[in-house]
Amino acid sequence: MLLPPPNVTGTLHLGHALTVSVQDVLARWYRMHGYNVLWVPGTDHAGIATQVVVEKLLKQKNNCTRHDLGRDRFVEEVWKWKEKKGQRITEQLKMLGASLDWSRQFFTMDEKQSLAVAQAVVTLWEKGLLYKSDSLVNWSCNLRSAISDIEVDHLSISGPTQVNIPGYDKPVTFGQLINFAYKLHDVEEEIVVSTTRVETMLGDVAVAVHPNDLRYQAYVGKKLYNPLNGRYIPVIQDESVDPKFGTGAVKITPAHNHTDFEIAKKNNLPVIPIINEDGLLNSSCGKFSGLKRFEAREQILNALGSMGLLRGIQDHDMQLPICSRSGDVIELIVKPQWFVKCKEMAEIASAAVKSGSLTIEPYNFSQQWCAWLDNIRDWCISRQLWWGHRLPIYHCRGEEGSIYVGAADDIEAMKKAQNVLLGKIDIERETDVLDTWFSSALLPFTAFGWPKESTELKLCYPLSMMVTGHDIMFFWVARMVMLGSCLTGKLPFEKIMLHGIICDSQGRKMSKSLGNVIDPEDIINGSTIEKLKQKVDDSHKNGILSKRESELASASLEEQFPQGIPECGRDALRFTLLSYKIKSHYINFNVPDCYANRLFCNKIWQAWRFSCEWAKNLSPNIDTLSKPEPKNLMDKWILSKLSVAVNIINASIPNGDFHKSTTAIRDFLYSDLCDVYLVCPLIFPLNN
Repeated sequence: MLLPPPNVTGTLHLGHALTVSVQDVLARWYRMHGYNVLWVPGTDHAGIATQVVVEKLLKQKNNCTRHDLGRDRFVEEVWKWKEKKGQRITEQLKMLGASLDWSRQFFTMDEKQSLAVAQAVVTLWEKGLLYKSDSLVNWSCNLRSAISDIEVDHLSISGPTQVNIPGYDKPVTFGQLINFAYKLHDVEEEIVVSTTRVETMLGDVAVAVHPNDLRYQAYVGKKLYNPLNGRYIPVIQDESVDPKFGTGAVKITPAHNHTDFEIAKKNNLPVIPIINEDGLLNSSCGKFSGLKRFEAREQILNALGSMGLLRGIQDHDMQLPICSRSGDVIELIVKPQWFVKCKEMAEIASAAVKSGSLTIEPYNFSQQWCAWLDNIRDWCISRQLWWGHRLPIYHCRGEEGSIYVGAADDIEAMKKAQNVLLGKIDIERETDVLDTWFSSALLPFTAFGWPKESTELKLCYPLSMMVTGHDIMFFWVARMVMLGSCLTGKLPFEKIMLHGIICDSQGRKMSKSLGNVIDPEDIINGSTIEKLKQKVDDSHKNGILSKRESELASASLEEQFPQGIPECGRDALRFTLLSYKIKSHYINFNVPDCYANRLFCNKIWQAWRFSCEWAKNLSPNIDTLSKPEPKNLMDKWILSKLSVAVNIINASIPNGDFHKSTTAIRDFLYSDLCDVYLVCPLIFPLNN
């Protein structure tokens, strides 16, 4: 097994503790049944997440940015952070009692992993599976980088809502549907369109209506006048338009919307970007150029109002995409990015589940797995960051043309270029880094020496199973299967066991800003409310939490743990985590449950002490002990109860039904052993 590598962004949380507990029980159970068990630890460089944390720290401590330091010095600072946090994560894993093979510990940017990652990219290049293309990507203007779908949160907005956005002095209003008029060319008529993003009308290339919407049939093919830039745009039909959305007529801005981008491709419409990487309107926007996008919204609304074109603003429910790392509103922009062709790999991964050669537990995730893979888009693997694996792709320019090549280093790149280009050749390596999920998706085989065909790789790959949270099934697990099958010709494992997401006792997702993130160490060793609040204060001092967030978090801690958290010990923590139904979508963790299990662990200890004291009276010779035979009815009874418990445990552990095991253990030790069997010698004389 492979431990999903924790990110070096900070310390472990209860989600990590759950995964560790599940995998450790499986490892110990299989060892007890005679299997050779290898369980490998490691940590992940977590590109964008780690870069953001270190940037915030530098800003808070030294009032400088990564641009002030330059790329090389900034990366040095991140390595210092990694050494500190990586060591702390190792200490925490050992504190949790994880029986990992520490001699095999890896880091996703260590030398061996870096060489393997480069080889993987080059192999994909040589297979024709990599390409560069202008495409819409999730863009964080605050981070100046593309980010993956998993790094996008969706904030539910119900009606007008004020949202704080990085870089803005005052909150921005969302949750409004704006209706404005486009006038028809040379005719005193108009079409009223509905939009939540009026600021992007500077990049509009059409207005679309549904083909069956009779209200607009007479206008299809006619031209509308955009008063902000003087362009004329057509009225077109498209089945993707919802006639019930607003007025039923929508503006098409392909440079900043996925659906609009596809409509533009179908209708051969131009793509006109209007927002720069920094979130400012670009030079094509006339008098609005240089404005922040949401400041431009206000000015455009005012302009439409003064021209008599604003037709109303309605309350509107919506999902607002937010960058989970920076809190910025995600912008879709067209950028040249590197992509992996996924269709063939996805077909193999989907077919593996459909055929039963790869199983998923809980089984209900199988359908989601296949649906996602059967409709997969190509994977954007480039990130405009400084921390991570630089793409081993080179732009080679000759006297009569240029090409891209995939190569492990400059020398190999030059050799490949010389086979194609003439004359003097200049080579330049891509500055973008790889999506973190790319390097982690290679771990089932790179952790054992790939690309070398070593004995270790033959013995240890494929893995027996993969255990992780269901929230990263698509972003990590599916990509492990895709890249594993493509680069090795084998599925990376035969079984996937997915567990739920740890929430607090109220069912809320754990978040530093909510003050409900619990450090496993605080449960194991206990913590006062003062120490808990000090951690929040430290997060604020390091720039991780804003002042407002730290105040809310501290207040939440006061409410949840006014007396602090009692010392529970690691056995109680692990037993509590495994006593929940881990296959549930969400798992509500309750500290009082953990304290109750501390008392249960103490009960086991007291039972053991009692048994040892009683055994002294029997004076057994442990050197000559053999399998005991039950001598009376009570012995037979307790052994039968033990047999029932063992059967339940052995049936439930390999299937991930750990709550059945913990219930069986509790029932046997409490109800049968302690409450009945161990008190019998106190009630009945020994000779009877």
